[in-house]
Amino acid sequence: MATATSTEPTTPPTTPSTLQPRTERTDRRVRHLGWLLALAIAVAAFNLRPVVTSLGPLLERVRTDLGMSAAVAGLLTAVPSFCFALFGFAAPALSRRFGPTVVVTAGMGAITLGLAARAFAGGTGVFLLLTAVALAGVAVSNVLIPVVIKRYFPDRVGPMIGLYSMALSAGTALAAAVTVPLTSALGGSWRVGLGIWASAAGLAVLLWLVTLVLRRDGRQAPGAARAVARLPILRSRTAWALAGFFGLQATGAYATMGWLPQIYQDAGLSAGTSGLLLAVTMAIGVPISFVLPNWAARRGDQRVFVVVLAAFGIAGYTGLALAPAGGAWLWAVLVGLSNCAFPLTLTMIGLRARTSGGVAQLSAFAQGLGYLFSIPGPILIGLLYQGTGGWYLPLGFLAALLVPQLLIGLRAARARHIEDEVG
Repeated sequence: MATATSTEPTTPPTTPSTLQPRTERTDRRVRHLGWLLALAIAVAAFNLRPVVTSLGPLLERVRTDLGMSAAVAGLLTAVPSFCFALFGFAAPALSRRFGPTVVVTAGMGAITLGLAARAFAGGTGVFLLLTAVALAGVAVSNVLIPVVIKRYFPDRVGPMIGLYSMALSAGTALAAAVTVPLTSALGGSWRVGLGIWASAAGLAVLLWLVTLVLRRDGRQAPGAARAVARLPILRSRTAWALAGFFGLQATGAYATMGWLPQIYQDAGLSAGTSGLLLAVTMAIGVPISFVLPNWAARRGDQRVFVVVLAAFGIAGYTGLALAPAGGAWLWAVLVGLSNCAFPLTLTMIGLRARTSGGVAQLSAFAQGLGYLFSIPGPILIGLLYQGTGGWYLPLGFLAALLVPQLLIGLRAARARHIEDEVG
């Protein structure tokens, strides 16, 4: 008995009452970190499109100042797709080596650097190069933010993709709407108008750095990384369908972001109004991008959304070709609704793999290959515009692309998991 007494611990025994405060503190910390990560995702998403949509309304000024031809401007609208394909394919390997949150943080840094530096570009080549630096950051973030969502919010994929898509649409729309008036208010230089967006990206860098430090995120376990690397995704028909659907919707989206202001300006509308109409096209995606992923995630099959969005696009492009000024606001809304195929695709990517590792590989494959498919589209739009001097043929081409987008999307929208197809 004496021995038992002498060896009894001097610290209080662990009981439910002593564990409760510690458990509550842990739960609060996890909850706060969850909110912080959600905010970081939203701020990052906000910065993923001003690289492109701030340029559209000022493209004519940039072309004049830097001596760009219409064909080179068409190449500029294709640079996003090229960078997203090139760097998107590298994202899973970077994620396995450094962890997805580290790579997204670096991506925000590349966006900040590229946006700030290209405002000082003295020629077309340097401008394209620095735009590519910013777009490299966008590319890895495009691929890995859905992975972060799947990894840290596995039971809330739909709502978190909705938040991500809504913030992305908000940044897209705001950049399109305020770049021209902001440029005028700051002295009229396109360099200031484009460079100012680096400040928003800098805020994202700071927020992700705080998130990274507090979460202490690292890379995946080596065994898990090897398992994901062995996934033979090329054998998945769903993965190929998602890549095709993503590529076709990206063609329309980036042609719209790059050329819609020019379409309206050629119809007699001012640069400010054309920028506002582009903003409407992007802003319509803000509420839709929030609710659509939730609706889509609740259904095993997303084919009805594929059909409806394609119909909106065909109507919008037809209206732009026949009466661009007369129905300008309606066409902007319809094209904006059609471009909501982007959050739908992101949602399907999150739903078509069982694990965050599977989502990483599927996201890189679908987005990388999809953006690769989309590269010729905006260039062709510029060449058709330069060759014909009008928008009938370019807009007819965009409307025609919605037919294969619809057919391929019907295959991608079926309830499947890529692991089941390649296993």
